[in-house]
Amino acid sequence: MPFTLATWNINSVRLREPLVCKFLAEHGPDVLCLQECKSPVDKIPTESFAELGYTHMIANGQKGYNGVAILSKLPIVETHRFDFADLGHARHIAGKMENGVTIHNFYVPAGGDEPNVEKNEKFAQKLQYLKDMRDWGQSEKPTKSILVGDLNIAPLEDDVWDHKKLLKVVSHTPLEVEKLAEVQAAADWVDVTRADIPEGKLYSWWSYRARDWDTADKGRRLDHVWATSDIAKSGHSSRVIRDARGWEKPSDHAPIITEFDL
Repeated sequence: MPFTLATWNINSVRLREPLVCKFLAEHGPDVLCLQECKSPVDKIPTESFAELGYTHMIANGQKGYNGVAILSKLPIVETHRFDFADLGHARHIAGKMENGVTIHNFYVPAGGDEPNVEKNEKFAQKLQYLKDMRDWGQSEKPTKSILVGDLNIAPLEDDVWDHKKLLKVVSHTPLEVEKLAEVQAAADWVDVTRADIPEGKLYSWWSYRARDWDTADKGRRLDHVWATSDIAKSGHSSRVIRDARGWEKPSDHAPIITEFDL
């Protein structure tokens, strides 16, 4: 069953409901995974999404912070919601589709500004979260699964606008890159986006601080689409919907779309 999957850190699903609807209407993915919804589940504007054909939703909500949701045209049943690092945050939701594929939607902690676990509790929490993701992958060994979301790490040199300048900046430090690689190796996850687009600069996030984000183009690839090795080759046609970053009152992230033939 072929299907199209998108992932997007929306930075408030209620504030940006019109943008979600615009994206769904224009691009029509079968499944949309949202992060940083910043909403209790019962406040997510499901009626607007249902009118566009997205009649199925599973979500893990939290008032004002975090929050993840999966909107789908296709039936999906919740299977997991992890609280890695015991933070009490709504940062994960997973569901199984009728074709047997499980989709994991993650919002990894950003980690604060200082890449030092002794000085910055948020950075320590991020590393613990990644460790728990790794341990889960090692113990469960997921199969026929897709992992998407804002992982808040740009691992490759071409995933940031300047590799050398960002080596000491949270999201691209060698320690974070190492820990994300451990998560990936633990369950044999394949980075489908980079398998599709192996060369060249590729970003999914541009800071609000840039007066002209498009011209400056100081981006990072913080958003990811991975698949377990048994189904990874079925993923193709990955693309970043860059123009969404320029929509009115945008998220600082752009959606990523991938197609799967399963």
